[in-house]
Amino acid sequence: MTKQRYAAGLAITVLLSGVLLSCDNDSKPRDKAGDRSGMTGADLVNLTGMPIVKEPITLHIFAGKSPTSHPDWNQVRIWQEYERMTQIHTQFQMVPFDQLSSRRNLVLADGDYPDAFMTSRLSSADLLRYGQQGVFIRLNDLIDEYAPNFKRLLEKYPEIRKGLTMADGNIYSFPSFYDPDFMSMLIGYPLWVKADWLDKLGMEPPETTEEFYQYLKAVKETDLNGNGKADEIPYGSVGTSALLNHLKGAWGLGNRGMGHSRVDMDPETNELRFIPADPRYKELLQYVHKLYAEGLLEKDIFTVKSSALYANGTRGVYGSLLVPSPFTLMNQTGYVGLPVLEGPHGDRLYSHVKTPLIHVGAFVITDRNPYPEATVRWIDYFFGDEGSKMFFMGIEGESYVETPDGEVVYTDSILNNKSGRTFEQELSKYVVWLGGSYPGFVTKKYFKGSESLPESIEAAERVRPYVVKEIWPPFTYTQEETERMSILSADIHPYVDEMVARFINGSVSFNEWDSYVSTLKQMGLDEYMRIYRSGYERYMQGSK
Repeated sequence: MTKQRYAAGLAITVLLSGVLLSCDNDSKPRDKAGDRSGMTGADLVNLTGMPIVKEPITLHIFAGKSPTSHPDWNQVRIWQEYERMTQIHTQFQMVPFDQLSSRRNLVLADGDYPDAFMTSRLSSADLLRYGQQGVFIRLNDLIDEYAPNFKRLLEKYPEIRKGLTMADGNIYSFPSFYDPDFMSMLIGYPLWVKADWLDKLGMEPPETTEEFYQYLKAVKETDLNGNGKADEIPYGSVGTSALLNHLKGAWGLGNRGMGHSRVDMDPETNELRFIPADPRYKELLQYVHKLYAEGLLEKDIFTVKSSALYANGTRGVYGSLLVPSPFTLMNQTGYVGLPVLEGPHGDRLYSHVKTPLIHVGAFVITDRNPYPEATVRWIDYFFGDEGSKMFFMGIEGESYVETPDGEVVYTDSILNNKSGRTFEQELSKYVVWLGGSYPGFVTKKYFKGSESLPESIEAAERVRPYVVKEIWPPFTYTQEETERMSILSADIHPYVDEMVARFINGSVSFNEWDSYVSTLKQMGLDEYMRIYRSGYERYMQGSK
């Protein structure tokens, strides 16, 4: 039945692709001949320096867009300046992140895909599938010849090559890779609490899950902003997944980091463990259900959009938040990152830590691209020092300046905008990394986003002693394993997400937990875990 549903879904996807794409002017078929230079291949490319190509060319790029990024990258200053430097014009087709998966899959199914995909959140499974089909081109030799910056990173950090090399031995993508020493970047965003509200309540920053509950309860019951209204919101985020991922370390779960949010290693058996079926995960859900039932979470937490959350945040009504930065997104100061919370069994683990190889499929080149060599040079620039500065800081003299001691800092118009625009709103005129999923090498030297703020660095140092010791990068699978995992995941993952939400909101009783686990077994959880173990063993063999 699962196979039938999968086949039917695929058929519908192919059928709908023509309809949806015909409604989108940016997705209409284009005359590729009009984009061609008189020269092709290696003859077109300068091996070093600028411009990259000897004659102007155009690249068409499908790009995922976050809510905080500029709505039209074709107008962003970095691409205007980079075109002047390289002689390569870029035409971006923008797709919001909340539509990204379906739109990307439709474009690929239809066959009228662009020269490249950027910030499109392609998984290892996607890379292998479309790589073996020939849709995404093999990059091994092109990297050796045309990507000196990225090649140096592969040599310095062998884990990049290991994570990008698919089961067939090929590399199909450029990733987003975080400097392993950049801890405030790896921990994502902290669990923020309002420091002056703690002071008013006479409380210390919570150190246990029970103390966190007591703080949220006190926020709900106290007129902390002094306006005579009960408008304080104890906790805010978009959905509950961020909160669950932050709290599960307090129950000893997630001990291999966020790269594998559903699977970790059971310390008692040394066997892989499916976290959402573990008895301790049930306890975690019961805790979050209590917060929800007592009105301590955002009222519309399952449906609230980022824009509404940020708008609420500008009013200073949240007692705690899970966002990258209350300052950059909401112009709110005075929030501090919590220490790692201790759970009911004495566990105190910071599991919300990312693998440095954060997005394996941040940039891919397709077989429709007439200029693969030039495209590799185009993207490789951003993995070097000068390109990294440009990608994250923008244009010198406009969005950043360099101090006498060599530090680069954003201009005052970015940091203290007089029109009331937030830091990210103003910066989005110049750069496109806002919201994540971009290709590049992220270092503290040039990345000046929310993770580089003093309060973010302090929060990272506060949790550093409790960060999980072994962080798994993405595993790779064979084509057969990938296909089976895709089918199994299509049933298991949505079912888990649905039931987690229903357990939290109370529409399903925790008396149904055993039935929930039994249904997962019927959906093929045992096979799912066998395939997972195959990927884990392949990873371990590569580590030797």
